[in-house]
Amino acid sequence: MGATPSATASLLRGVKGFARFWYDFVIGDDWKIAAAVAAVLLAGAALVASAVLPDGAAAALTGAGLLTAFTAALVADVRRHHGE
Repeated sequence: MGATPSATASLLRGVKGFARFWYDFVIGDDWKIAAAVAAVLLAGAALVASAVLPDGAAAALTGAGLLTAFTAALVADVRRHHGE
């Protein structure tokens, strides 16, 4: 026994709505901030995995990188909108 067409359509609508929510939540209005945060988190994970620095230093460096990346993306966005 298979699912009815209406049940399948309802499930697909739910999945699509779930994906839209998470896209809006993570990406939001500015994809540059999300990309910068993802890049810094990947670099931080690589730093921790390589064990080049103690975990506390890697965490502090990753935190500073997140702050820097967010600030840079925000400044670039403000400059772009201020020029309009």
